[in-house]
Amino acid sequence: MNRLLIQKLLMFSSAILLSGCVWVDSVDDIENFVSEVQARPSRPIKPLPIFEAYEAFVYEGSALRNPFVAVVQFFPEDDGTGTDEDVDPGNADPPNKERRKAYLERFAVKDLVMVGSIAKGEKGIWALVVDPKGEIHRVAVDDYLGFDHGKVVTVDSEKIKLTEIISNGRGGWITRPRSVELEQPKDP
Repeated sequence: MNRLLIQKLLMFSSAILLSGCVWVDSVDDIENFVSEVQARPSRPIKPLPIFEAYEAFVYEGSALRNPFVAVVQFFPEDDGTGTDEDVDPGNADPPNKERRKAYLERFAVKDLVMVGSIAKGEKGIWALVVDPKGEIHRVAVDDYLGFDHGKVVTVDSEKIKLTEIISNGRGGWITRPRSVELEQPKDP
């Protein structure tokens, strides 16, 4: 009986598979479509792009100044004496890397504000400087300010004069004068 059951299942499954096949008497409509498409004029094919040979470029400006680094220009501060001894044309000694940095060297000079001064007797004057955090510090001659190794040269009741050591862009160092002036109180 097992064999009979298998034969019936095979006949039934083949009947189902063959029922999907439909006999077509005519394929005229397909042949007409194909001949119509082949009779249409063909579109022109785009020409291949013209090959341009690569020309190697040798950059010869590597020894020139980097155009993305600002040229340092400084103008000596006129203190009324008529001397420009603070300006060094490019022969300054490099900054001392061994020296321990002062607290005010963490801030840019432009962010420091002089708010007053205190006379310390015959030894001179201390300037009072406010940092960007709002803390007040006293500054005397030979103290350091700013990112560029700015050493305080003079302190008076109106301003702090310092000399910064900056790179000249060619491996050397130059000095430039800088000052922090007393902030004038604003009228209410």
